[in-house]
Amino acid sequence: MLLNVRDLVIDYKTPRGNVRAVDGVSFDVPAGAVVGVVGESGCGKTTAVRGITRVMPGAARFAGGAIEFEGRDIVTMSEREMRKLMWREIAYVPQSAMNALDPVWRVGKQIEEVLRDRGGMGKRDARARAAELFSMVGLDAQRLTDYPHQFSGGMRQRASIALALALSPKLVIADEPVTALDVVIQRQVLDTFAELQAALNLSVILVTHDISVVAYVCDYVVVMYAGRVAEAGPVAEVLANPAHPYTMGLYNAFPELSGDDRELSPIEGSPPDLLDPPAGCRFRPRCPFAQERCAQEPPDVAVGDGHRALCHRADEAAALRDVAKKVDTWTGVSAA
Repeated sequence: MLLNVRDLVIDYKTPRGNVRAVDGVSFDVPAGAVVGVVGESGCGKTTAVRGITRVMPGAARFAGGAIEFEGRDIVTMSEREMRKLMWREIAYVPQSAMNALDPVWRVGKQIEEVLRDRGGMGKRDARARAAELFSMVGLDAQRLTDYPHQFSGGMRQRASIALALALSPKLVIADEPVTALDVVIQRQVLDTFAELQAALNLSVILVTHDISVVAYVCDYVVVMYAGRVAEAGPVAEVLANPAHPYTMGLYNAFPELSGDDRELSPIEGSPPDLLDPPAGCRFRPRCPFAQERCAQEPPDVAVGDGHRALCHRADEAAALRDVAKKVDTWTGVSAA
């Protein structure tokens, strides 16, 4: 296993009190696999994956758990050890390409700087590698002398991917890499990413709020809600047989990938305030299937081969799925 995240806890110190943004999160990333981390905004998915890079806001701190990359615990690494690890073995593609690219530097120079500073390459070799990387992501090497503002959104995202791949890392973390793009460009960028992942045997963590993106490119999925893992397992199994009502709701809120017409069922309300989360199952205030026992901490239930769900009613999932497909099931549910 390339990466093991075990019982990870990350807190934010705020003027209103301590916020536990990531609360006991565990998941694995096998070598050569694409793992999708999916959930609404505010569910803790970005905080969890940024913990892997140790690039977090000043108010954030590790409060428990371990992150093991090839047996090395990232949480306890020194700054010097992390500097050696980043770019060479773990690379990060941020949500906005403009956050990865310096607006006053030519794009090619930015890639060359990484190759020379972190990779120890000479000027000529770095320039040749930058051209090779541009070609890999479908960009014309003649555009290396352009500035980021001269690129379209899709081109900037491709350049960000090229930057992440500069030193041939083992793991790439992509945080909402296609959110700001239109659907046609989204598919082109995802196709490019998938081709590179297969050709280079990359391991990838893909953060997204769109479960259809997970279905399109991922091997495994981790569904997060209110700082916890609600459900996790192989993508084909989880999407065919979701065992947590939140996963059912997410699936029903997005169009069918086949393009067949169907009425969408949005989940009413919003994730809870983590300064004062609800007792028991955190999805309970928005769940149409909540019962009295859901006010107690839910069990982590094995529902299939490598497939787990944090739900009191996971053993009833087959019956709940049929009801969850009906639009009126989700209408009028009391939201926190």
